[in-house]
Amino acid sequence: MKEAEAHLTMSPKLDSEDLDPEVVNRMIILGPRANVSESELTSELHLLGLPLTIKETCYGAMVSGKKEDVKKAIIEIRKLDPYNIFTKDRGFAPGDPRRCRGHRLGPREGFHQLEREYELLDYVGEALKNPRPVEIVKPKPIDVDEFKSIVNESIKKEKK
Repeated sequence: MKEAEAHLTMSPKLDSEDLDPEVVNRMIILGPRANVSESELTSELHLLGLPLTIKETCYGAMVSGKKEDVKKAIIEIRKLDPYNIFTKDRGFAPGDPRRCRGHRLGPREGFHQLEREYELLDYVGEALKNPRPVEIVKPKPIDVDEFKSIVNESIKKEKK
């Protein structure tokens, strides 16, 4: 096997943490207006002294550990900037070769989805900071006869 191929494996050797159902993995994503950097975020996570695996990323950090410890970390870390620090589940532990960009030699699946979600975080943060009541008006369906009339009129215009 070539050296480059050695990093591309679909069946990595998983350790006990990867197989433990009590262990969860979360992505911590900094919004565009966040008042902390990725390195400050990871430093603060380490200072909590919780038994977590922490990895700094281009969008914030990944944490892996027992559910209670991860939850405590997220509660504490969001205090740094409550309107610009977001989290979401991640199915794989930090550095898992099935998803790690360094092992895959390119962007991982889901990266482009995360990129799109990131674009929306500014709006989410603003809404969290300045909540207001919202009224949703559900549109009424168009009457069948009116729809037929519109279609027939449209067909007449195309024939001209």
